[in-house]
Amino acid sequence: MTTDFTLSPSIQTSSLGLMHLKRFWSKVMLKRTNQLNEGIWEQEWQLDKTLLSVLGLGLEQTLTYVFQYAPAFEEFEKWILATSGIPPLEQVHQFNSLLNNIPAINQSIPTVLSNEEIAFWEENGYLVLKNAVPEADCEATVDVICDFLNIKLNDANTWYGPHTSRQGIMVQLFQHPLLQKNRQSAFIRMAYEQLWQRSDLWVSTDRVGFNPPETDTWKFPGPDLHWDCNLDQPIPFNLQGILYLVDTAPDQGAFTLVPGFHNRITEWLLSLPEGTNPRTENLHALGSLPIAANAGDFIIWHQALPHGSRPNTSLKPRFVQYINYQPADLKY
Repeated sequence: MTTDFTLSPSIQTSSLGLMHLKRFWSKVMLKRTNQLNEGIWEQEWQLDKTLLSVLGLGLEQTLTYVFQYAPAFEEFEKWILATSGIPPLEQVHQFNSLLNNIPAINQSIPTVLSNEEIAFWEENGYLVLKNAVPEADCEATVDVICDFLNIKLNDANTWYGPHTSRQGIMVQLFQHPLLQKNRQSAFIRMAYEQLWQRSDLWVSTDRVGFNPPETDTWKFPGPDLHWDCNLDQPIPFNLQGILYLVDTAPDQGAFTLVPGFHNRITEWLLSLPEGTNPRTENLHALGSLPIAANAGDFIIWHQALPHGSRPNTSLKPRFVQYINYQPADLKY
């Protein structure tokens, strides 16, 4: 275990050529022993997430490793290389430019979404991007998930066995060429850029999901409708997204949200009795809608919408991949 608990400066460059990496490591090392100022952690949260986007690492995956093993910095770098490989040089340069306050090159904003889709977005706060990823790639990704979980798609008896990487319906699988290919879908990226109205976005390395049908002994563990953001008003603009890897019917554990709630959340919060926790209210009563879509379709939504999955009462499992693009200067 290392005893170097000095908080490194962000501009210090690691052997991978990447700034901020040693500072991130030292912050996590301090945090695991309750020696880090929480204000620093919160202030640099989005920069840390952007760093992991460059490295192709999952947030929880990385924090778990450092908290559990307390590696020396050199060991941490070796783990990065073994886990996700050498980061793309272009992205390293772009990230370092952020730390050096070099302005990003302005690029034209794409217009892949029609006027009708933008109008639907403004009213409902979500969109279904059809055929965002080829169906063949989705089928291959399902095979990757099945191999990882040691399950057989045509044998329901294998769907419920324990696996260290299963967390409810979430699966801690982050690195695979197909997962990365799906994340790099040009259509998905351009849709994010159009909605954000900026091109300096970074794709996260997020996990996948497996939601099998309920049985007498296995029940849907959630998450039910929820928010992943602070509800202090006004809720800042931010997006989230999910890729369907199989055709998904409404009763197949479909992704569920409350359409248009970004336009009325402020009024609803003010209507609640004083002391009410809005997260414990019956959010389905607000008008929840399960989204049916096909393999390769991508659902993108405003973070102010209550959202989640639902019990799978069909005979087929649901497979998904979580994908999101955000700017490095996102404010929470």
